[in-house]
Amino acid sequence: MLRERIADIEKFVEPDRVRREVYTDPQIFELEMQRIHETVWIYCGHESQVPKAGDYYTVQIGRQPMLMVRGADGKVNVLYNRCPHRGNMMVGDRHGNTGEFFRCSYHAWTFHHDGRLKNIPMMESGYAGTRYGRDNPDCSMKKAARVESYRGFVFASLSPSGPGLLEFLGESKVAFDDMCDRAPEGEVEVVPNCFRVIQKSNWKIFLENQLDALHPSVTHQSTGRAAHEVEKQIAKKAKKGEAPLSYHMLSAFATVTIDKWDAFQTLNYPHGHCILTGYMGLRPQDPDTLAYDKVMIKAYGQKRFEEIVGVNIHHVLIYPGLSVQSPLQQLRAVRPLGVDRTLTEIWHFRLKGAPEPIYRRSLAYYNLVNSPATLVNADDLENFWKCHQGLASEGGDWVTFGRHHGRDLVKGNVVETAPNCGTSEAPMRNQMKAWAEYMRGA
Repeated sequence: MLRERIADIEKFVEPDRVRREVYTDPQIFELEMQRIHETVWIYCGHESQVPKAGDYYTVQIGRQPMLMVRGADGKVNVLYNRCPHRGNMMVGDRHGNTGEFFRCSYHAWTFHHDGRLKNIPMMESGYAGTRYGRDNPDCSMKKAARVESYRGFVFASLSPSGPGLLEFLGESKVAFDDMCDRAPEGEVEVVPNCFRVIQKSNWKIFLENQLDALHPSVTHQSTGRAAHEVEKQIAKKAKKGEAPLSYHMLSAFATVTIDKWDAFQTLNYPHGHCILTGYMGLRPQDPDTLAYDKVMIKAYGQKRFEEIVGVNIHHVLIYPGLSVQSPLQQLRAVRPLGVDRTLTEIWHFRLKGAPEPIYRRSLAYYNLVNSPATLVNADDLENFWKCHQGLASEGGDWVTFGRHHGRDLVKGNVVETAPNCGTSEAPMRNQMKAWAEYMRGA
């Protein structure tokens, strides 16, 4: 039955709409894991999460439990979190340090940081004359087929074939360039703790929301309006007539109206990647910002500094599992757990060499907007759940992505939204086009 469906995948995706089963069918989800998440490049973590030899961090790639570990040679490896003996997970903690080698807690098989077998207890007497021994690769921990890093961000692919990481990322690598270039030292380091949220909805619903420029001033209007009212009251009482910047982080959801969002633009690339332009910069001319500017100019020179802070990006989506807000040093990694369950990891980064107040500013946004405790995130989570529940009903067979359809500007392999069409559903159309190609095995 599944083969028959997928052979006819064209019936599920049309240029401006997709079938609801794409989000709700468990069999389709299983094939997605195989043909998308366990094939393409998936974000594992940042090199600064594993600074010392033996440091590891666990990560889910598709259905596979994996771990990212720093070797004694300084190289970052990505391994299946599984002992080749009886299948025991090598580590059960989310992160830690394994010491000089991995040791299975079940039967004490040990492995080097790159997964190679180190020792089996009483190997000679226990396995003499069998196929199991030091030279058998099946006795080592299995590695991800390919591992590459770009500016400290580590990706892995479980498929031995396909485009390299840079080819896969294409223009979307600007997310990492923009984030790192904003650091006076040209690098970022992870803030150790992340927010982890399990959404009771399909993973694609979350990704489609990330560059949905129509929803913020609708879904988050109540939060933005309340913040704006308080912001105005504070401004009246303040000596300089300005409220703290943190209020603007929330009030923007009310003051940036739909017509203003339409002035933005989305750029849609192969592989499903998308960029939403229109940098909603939090750059007031206060002493903290001026101090940061001075450090940046010293590091890069005036011309390069102006190029860096002038990058016009609000959001970058790297399909199928990463959403990056580079001007605010944050990203969200998507880990599908089931057809109706999705884990998102929300990470924050520090600009190396930047003054502490600049870190505190982006941390405030992280807590106010992207934390699971905020009204903003709660609004989205409720909509994600309601979308999935509605899609599971028989109230209709199609999900429509028709907003500004037919007005897109095709330039080579890039699809741009036309002027004043920033709320177009072009990013969703682009994602589903890539989804269909992956599902056909393209």
